[in-house]
Amino acid sequence: MPIERDFTSDDFRLISGRMTINALKQTKSHTSRAPVLPPLEGVDQGPGIVIARERECPADHVIDWHTHQRAQLLYAVSGVMRVTTENGVWVVPPQRAVWIPPGIEHHVKAQGTPLSLRSLYIDVSKRPDLPGECCVVTVSPLLRELVLAAMSISADPPPDSSDGRLIAVLLDQIEVLPMTSLHLPMIKDKRLRALADELMENPGDPRTLDEWSSHVGASERTLARIFIKETGMTFGHWRQQVRLLDALARLARGDSVTEVTYDSGYASQSAFISMFKKALGKTPKKYFDQN
Repeated sequence: MPIERDFTSDDFRLISGRMTINALKQTKSHTSRAPVLPPLEGVDQGPGIVIARERECPADHVIDWHTHQRAQLLYAVSGVMRVTTENGVWVVPPQRAVWIPPGIEHHVKAQGTPLSLRSLYIDVSKRPDLPGECCVVTVSPLLRELVLAAMSISADPPPDSSDGRLIAVLLDQIEVLPMTSLHLPMIKDKRLRALADELMENPGDPRTLDEWSSHVGASERTLARIFIKETGMTFGHWRQQVRLLDALARLARGDSVTEVTYDSGYASQSAFISMFKKALGKTPKKYFDQN
């Protein structure tokens, strides 16, 4: 059943829709100013290992908090989306998809651009080797065509039919998908929430962990230990993820590399482009031109 929680547009503040951790955790009334779309119905029922659905979402629209009994492979033919769970945020640019296991409560937002979504809802009891955690995965040209073809396949095709064989190849491809590092773990420690919220509000904030220590009332050593414990990342790595995910959303909506560079706290475009290329394998221009 969908979880009835709405958020106001003020809750989404990451330049192209920023979102702080405290805002994520707050339950709002149903007088939300953010345009909210209900989750799709009927995707957990029906025969067959795969149920395929497509959906068009205007820019900045939200698909409200919900869960599925089936796992979901959520792929945007066009546009950038942000998927949020209680444990983290995944920004999903073109040529990527997000894998969401069954029973994970999640929330989807069109990140500044319209979204053309294609979703596969999969009965993982019949494919135990599929991923067990949320992750962003790289979609190969073959998988993209298989996902698009699945949209027109009848429910529960015979295994020896052409459609049945297509579904089998599709699932084989999903099992070996390469994962990408487009995840921002959430921080739960109260001493770090103010720090995390401010960095997500202003990714270019240059303060060091030592400077933050007096601001949040804990030693630098304590903060460093908590970052590793709760996120598996150092403070510097976590902040770089904030900057990368923010940059992806802004570049996708058309902001210039120059604007994003300096708003992200980088001293030069070459430093920003180097970080981007190290994370995604291409410069921003080549990445978005190709996609």
